[in-house]
Amino acid sequence: MKLIIALIQPPKLHAVQEALQRVGVERMTVCDAQGFGRQRGHSETYRGIEYKTQLVRKVALEIAVNDDFLDRTIRTLVRVARSGPEGSLGDGKIFVLPMEQAIQVGGPDRGPSAI
Repeated sequence: MKLIIALIQPPKLHAVQEALQRVGVERMTVCDAQGFGRQRGHSETYRGIEYKTQLVRKVALEIAVNDDFLDRTIRTLVRVARSGPEGSLGDGKIFVLPMEQAIQVGGPDRGPSAI
């Protein structure tokens, strides 16, 4: 079992969600996130005043998958979340972490069957 954390651009969320459903990934947690990296923030205008923000808005997806779903999930995330054929700075990141245990709170399932 693996936990995938994908940070993507907010406008890509709906397309990513639909694409993941098509490959059989039907459960995920979606969180609003802010961060900074090589983009170094950007300028915004609010009520006529321009200011520079250090944090860039992203969407964080947390997706628990069994090992047989890992590759197809990552391929789908990269294909759909990327802007253009080669991608660009700020498209996001994907982290894959080992997951020791999954427990279904409302039932008896544990391990891969709980996912």
